[in-house]
Amino acid sequence: MISAALIGAGMVTTTIANALIDVPDIHLKWVYTRRSEAGEAFAAAHPALNVTATQSLDQIADDPEIALVIVATPPDARTEIIAKMAAAGKAILTEKPLERTLARASHIVEICEAADVPLGVFFQYRYRDEVAHLRACLARMGTIHAVDVSVPWWRDQSYYDVSGRGTYARDGGGVLLTQAIHTLDLMLSLVGPVKDIIAMSATTGLHRMEAEDFVTAGLNFENGAVGHIFATTASYPGRGESIRLHAEAGSAHLEAGSLRLTWDDGLTQTFGQTSQSGAGGNPMAFTHDWHRRVITDFVEALHQDRAPSVTGRSALGVHALVDAIERSAKLGRRVTLES
Repeated sequence: MISAALIGAGMVTTTIANALIDVPDIHLKWVYTRRSEAGEAFAAAHPALNVTATQSLDQIADDPEIALVIVATPPDARTEIIAKMAAAGKAILTEKPLERTLARASHIVEICEAADVPLGVFFQYRYRDEVAHLRACLARMGTIHAVDVSVPWWRDQSYYDVSGRGTYARDGGGVLLTQAIHTLDLMLSLVGPVKDIIAMSATTGLHRMEAEDFVTAGLNFENGAVGHIFATTASYPGRGESIRLHAEAGSAHLEAGSLRLTWDDGLTQTFGQTSQSGAGGNPMAFTHDWHRRVITDFVEALHQDRAPSVTGRSALGVHALVDAIERSAKLGRRVTLES
């Protein structure tokens, strides 16, 4: 049995709590919040966890029973917390993004590597059943030549009226880092790294916010494929995110829980079914099963003394992509990704 602590009690922690209930080999001992009432409310809302609220990070860092810390704070609070827990020898599993910028995300990875502690990230789209089936078909599909990614989501203004939401100081940006990052990470895990990119971004009149709610970009992948990205939170009422891969032997279409394979011999196959993914007005309208799989893999990695399936180092790929999109949109020209 692994003892764990949860840092933060915001919106996503209900999903994490439900996932933890379904993982038998983990016990959530502490939940940390800055306000005592928030921690106590979390504990009361999830009695099955039998968790104790605390307002002391030192209490968690100094607890020899704690082997794993799950970080679910806003991005601007993560570096200091992760540095403290890494120094205490705790394995760390954090929500996305790692931090607000590529440089800060890289710093977090370096902190954990220097302390020799495992660092994992909740990129739960990689754990979907239909994604596993697609990975098994990639060799048969052959060389991928074109990629089309769409994240046509919706958030109403009340979402951005929460203090700090959609700002560079707290979140590091808008639709790219907060919403589309999951689909972009999945795209990279399927196709490989991007070489260069040309992009534009904007804040539509549908939202009052500092950062972008609309992005479009053209990509050149290192393997020679070309691609297109569209991401927004200004597409009412919101539709499921999708990835289309066009390869030598056919095409694959992933869309919010379903996979459609169309082969060049005329065969069409469909797997899974469309599911909610937080595309509409309710950001938390998705299953906790994907988070459960991330946590289960991380716990198994600790037992087996191996790296988790999604490491902090591997998460830097999507941070580099977001950084390049932002630079290209700002400069108005094609840019090369940083390694």
